[in-house]
Amino acid sequence: MKSFMLFSCILMIACSSPTSNKSKYDAPQDHTISKSGAMHKPGLNDPLTNCVSCHGADLRGGDVGVSCYECHGKKW
Repeated sequence: MKSFMLFSCILMIACSSPTSNKSKYDAPQDHTISKSGAMHKPGLNDPLTNCVSCHGADLRGGDVGVSCYECHGKKW
């Protein structure tokens, strides 16, 4: 029974949505487009032009410390 409960807990954690932590970030007011609960700035479809000034050249956090990879995974 312990093994089943442990397996169930691991499965729940592994399958949890990566977007569940998005609410911990307070996006700037110019981030007016909501995508799955996370706010984005207009131009989000071209992140290497429009997002690097805050999120860094590699989109891993930059000055704001919020990595695009946290929610977008390997998409970037």
